[in-house]
Amino acid sequence: MASNKLDDRSTRHDRFHAKAKKHGFLARAVWKLGELDDKFKLFAPGQRVLDLGCAPGSWLQYARGKVGAKGVLVGLDRAELDAGEVAGARVVVGDVLAIDPAVLLGANAQFDVVLSDMAPDTSGIRSMDQARSEALFERALEIATLTLAPGGNFVGKIFQGPDFKKLIEEVRKRFAVAKSAKPESSRQISIEQYIVGTGFKG
Repeated sequence: MASNKLDDRSTRHDRFHAKAKKHGFLARAVWKLGELDDKFKLFAPGQRVLDLGCAPGSWLQYARGKVGAKGVLVGLDRAELDAGEVAGARVVVGDVLAIDPAVLLGANAQFDVVLSDMAPDTSGIRSMDQARSEALFERALEIATLTLAPGGNFVGKIFQGPDFKKLIEEVRKRFAVAKSAKPESSRQISIEQYIVGTGFKG
């Protein structure tokens, strides 16, 4: 189906899926974050992390391993996560387009890292799906801008479309460094990309 070419959310029993299962992670997408972290050094012990579109929870699992027991994890998704899947994470159920960032912050003054692996429900119409993906990315960037501490980091997934370069420039305005990357663990046929901003200017 055409929609399957746009993102990487469907379950595939490839080497990354097998590796995730072997190491106790909830989804193969964990390796995408791992590759981005290796390249951009996103995490440090004790950090406060927000994960937008967090289900099924593998990015939260990875973040827990990096920030440690004293770190703070908050996730947002339209679906509930199974209780106990990610130790100590607070998961908010809601719509990213409508949620008040203050609800995500809770008792935290700010976050140190904001992550978004969100993808739209694909229609198979490439231009429509790209536009929906861009809207999710822009919302993730908006939330990051409102909640990140100075020096913080941001990762957002996007289906590469006509506004891709413009959106990188929007990240560059807010962060010391802005780069795009496509992890090896993304399917080569997929048009998903990740835009990474490090060193939030505040």
